Amino acid sequence: MSVRELVVLGTASQVPTRHRNHNGYVLRWDGRGILFDPGEGTQRQMLRAGVAAHDLDRICVTHFHGDHSLGLAGVIQRINLDQVPHPVTAHYPASGQHFFERLRYATAYRETVKLTEAPVAADGPLAVTGSFTLDARRLSHPVESYGYRITEPDGRRLLPEKLAAHGIKGPDVGRIQRDGSLNGVSLDDVSEVRRGQRFAFVMDTRLCDGVHALAEGADMLVIESTFLDEDVRLATDHGHLTAGQAAAVAREAGVRHLVLTHFSQRYPDPTAFERQAREAGFDGELSIAQDLMRVPVPKRT
Repeated sequence: MSVRELVVLGTASQVPTRHRNHNGYVLRWDGRGILFDPGEGTQRQMLRAGVAAHDLDRICVTHFHGDHSLGLAGVIQRINLDQVPHPVTAHYPASGQHFFERLRYATAYRETVKLTEAPVAADGPLAVTGSFTLDARRLSHPVESYGYRITEPDGRRLLPEKLAAHGIKGPDVGRIQRDGSLNGVSLDDVSEVRRGQRFAFVMDTRLCDGVHALAEGADMLVIESTFLDEDVRLATDHGHLTAGQAAAVAREAGVRHLVLTHFSQRYPDPTAFERQAREAGFDGELSIAQDLMRVPVPKRT
């Protein structure tokens, strides 16, 4: 049975706290695993969350600030130590190539796994697999930063009443799905489009076109909300979002499940982020991320 869920490894902005590790997020998607922004301590958080190095197929780094990338060295070495049997691909801003290389070879170890470096230099698709397309969009932060989006191809949903009206049943249902037509009846005649699922990951950024493009129509949007709304000037100066800004983006984009994360240590009460998100008019599913939380991607509509 396929599993699509977000595993939250860490949620702290800039520095870890007693209760929040540096950033780290794993998206489980039909047997594949994508690790986003492995901050310091990610390898240990993976252990606590039950995520193995073998589960990872891709690593996506939004930018090279330490709270989003210092865990790369440990994760890469663990992938090699465990001799992961499949290749792993790493995406990251091309301008940070020297940072990636320093982290990849921070200490001595034996390389046993093919790690493909696939730096991001512009908006657009990064990879197309059988179950999704991975895209990147430029964000607005003091250093080059990209957000990521997973899009599942659209499929078809069979309509029982239309199948019955055309007398299609039993093995013929499989035949029309496989061949696209049966005895003059097309698949379009007995089905409708089932929109593929969409997942968006947006970290450190001000409001910009890239944020809105990534969020558009997402079933799940994982987005930073470093500051509360009363500190919007700080957010803008440092290249971040407030809870209200992130929620407004989700509302306008028609997001189904909003996950707020990347919280400044200055705020001891996480319920304030939920309150401000609701005040901004977002009325969908809402999660205030906590370390080791698991959040299912909403089921297809």
